[in-house]
Amino acid sequence: MKQLLGVPAFARLWVAAFFGETAEWMLQVALPLYVFQRTGSAATTALSIVLGLLPAVLLSPVAGVVADRWNRRAVLFGVCCGLAVVALPLLAEPGVVVVYAVMAAQAALASVFEPARNALVPELVGLEEVTGANGLMSVNGSVARLAGGWAGGALLGFGGLADVITGYLAVLAVAAALLAKPFRRVSAPVPAAAPEPVVRAWLDGLRELAHNRRLWRTGLAVVFTSLAQGMFLVLFVVYVLDVLGGSEADAGLLRGVQAIGGLAAGFALATVARRVAPAALLGWGSIALGLVSAVIWNLWLVTTSLGLYVGLFILVGAPGVAAGAGVLSEIQSAVAPERAGRVLSTAFAAIATFTTAGALLAGTLVATTGPAVLLNIQAGVYVLAGVLMLVRKRGFRGTSPSSMATVEGCRTSSPPATST
Repeated sequence: MKQLLGVPAFARLWVAAFFGETAEWMLQVALPLYVFQRTGSAATTALSIVLGLLPAVLLSPVAGVVADRWNRRAVLFGVCCGLAVVALPLLAEPGVVVVYAVMAAQAALASVFEPARNALVPELVGLEEVTGANGLMSVNGSVARLAGGWAGGALLGFGGLADVITGYLAVLAVAAALLAKPFRRVSAPVPAAAPEPVVRAWLDGLRELAHNRRLWRTGLAVVFTSLAQGMFLVLFVVYVLDVLGGSEADAGLLRGVQAIGGLAAGFALATVARRVAPAALLGWGSIALGLVSAVIWNLWLVTTSLGLYVGLFILVGAPGVAAGAGVLSEIQSAVAPERAGRVLSTAFAAIATFTTAGALLAGTLVATTGPAVLLNIQAGVYVLAGVLMLVRKRGFRGTSPSSMATVEGCRTSSPPATST
């Protein structure tokens, strides 16, 4: 960890990422609460979740190409400035329609930010350090989730939406300031390639995913883990409120404490586990996530004591972060730098698409089957994804990092760490 943070460019990106993700969590918590306060409708609140997912799908072609075609540090700085500008209408305590419009614009900008940030990481630390760097980035995500989520809810409760936006803009300004100065490159830049049409460049990224056997297997695992995550988003609330007989506050507590386990896993990835193969991180992380999830979903037959569930949800945050870091490291080490942005963008679009599909599937079936059956299926899907990554077959060896083109040039919550 000290070695990574001793790289000035990465250290600055790491701190900027913390402030950026803290700002993001402030709005992720505050805006749905604000919408619910204004409307009292769960359906209109749920629409905010959709608005946070669709831009990643619809803008995937543009987002990935932007991350590959332009200076990635400049893209991140520009996105931070854009996020601040589009949030300004919220200072006037607006109606729900304005909130929806701002949320859609924020999600659209974030769809550009994520591929650029994650494509930039290996350029600053080198391919051999990407697992540790992704671990440190996940530490940011865990701490930002705790700090930003708490700040968003507290500011909304004490002062209203205008206070949330004021705090959001202040935190975002720090992130932008840290990104304003160019980063020192790890190697001499190569001459820029001739610009391609956006659609053609995006299709090149899709072909990379389809033809690289290592990425094909990773992509299939991502499909399964995203389906499981989407099912969780719907079933978790039903499980806590109906099966455990808990309250909305209990649900918030159990979601929040996962960040503690994620924090521990992030530090481990940045230190003792920094050399673990990305496929092993994704595989064993998914299996552990599925097994601990199965214990949680069936524990109600023995006890509904909240304290025990708090401990298990802290525990389950760790393999979620490990699996998420494994996905990123697999892509970063298997793709040439000039195509990393578009491939990462396509991966994020797939995550959003199949997370939505999992949520719709669970929402459609839960009234018929009940939550218990679907929750155990959800845990099993995680295990299936892990087994897929760990079972080696001839022809699935992929491309080794040593055979990749040298990282060059300078252009950061990660696919979001998976939750149980």
